Amino acid sequence: MTGSRTQARKLWNRQRALLHLGGISITMLSVRRLAIVLALAFTFGYPVFGQGSSNSSGAPETPSAKASAQNQNQAQNQAQSQAQPASSQQSQSVQERIRLRREQRRAQAIHDAYSQRYESWAGMGYLRFVPGPGVQRTTYYAWDLGGTRYKTERLGYTLDARGYNGIAYVGLNPASITRPKISTYAVMAGPTYRFYLQPRFSISGRVMGGWALGNFSGDTNGIGGQNIGGGVGLNLYPDANTYAADATIIGEINVSPSVALHLAPEYFFTGFGSTTQYSRGFSGGVVYRFGKR
Repeated sequence: MTGSRTQARKLWNRQRALLHLGGISITMLSVRRLAIVLALAFTFGYPVFGQGSSNSSGAPETPSAKASAQNQNQAQNQAQSQAQPASSQQSQSVQERIRLRREQRRAQAIHDAYSQRYESWAGMGYLRFVPGPGVQRTTYYAWDLGGTRYKTERLGYTLDARGYNGIAYVGLNPASITRPKISTYAVMAGPTYRFYLQPRFSISGRVMGGWALGNFSGDTNGIGGQNIGGGVGLNLYPDANTYAADATIIGEINVSPSVALHLAPEYFFTGFGSTTQYSRGFSGGVVYRFGKR
């Protein structure tokens, strides 16, 4: 009886062991099959999934998607088109402000320099003058004083006084006077007009008329233009009062609003000896402005 039980237990334990081994083998087999299935699915399913994703990204869009994309593009284009005019308008406004400020500074500088009521000057001059008929031109050196009363920044009225001194070359003569000193003085008045104004310089025109005095015999012992022995004279104009006229272009360079340097080429006309002398020269000097409006 005891032996039969022992055998039965052994048999039962053997069957349990076999069942356990069989479960393990079944489990291992299932794991292997699952791994094979997963490997196959990964191998063949990845390209399919890639194709699906690429197809989904490159697939034709639906009408609603197209409409939304078009609306988005239009909105972006409109935003860009609105931004560009805004930026261009802003840059134009900045440039306009800069231009206006420059114009204001320029106008203020012009006003500071040329709004003075009075302008006075002192300087020197040079003139080529014919002192008598048949006598070669001589060089006159001059002093020049004047002043202008300006009614506006451009228009004024000038009073000018000047004196010319030089030496006349009269040639050989019985009096042995070959290089007498001569002089001419003039006082003139007339309008001056500034026709080009800049903060640093200006260009003006001026015409004047007045009176001139010629002294041609002061260094000839009273001979002057008289004939001396043998009907020979010095051929100088006789001392006389006559008219004088002047036409000038004036250039001024501003050192400051109140001080400037001027250079004025001119034509100077006189009427000595019942003839008209056309003399060319220039004057230059220092200008002082005062009487600010």
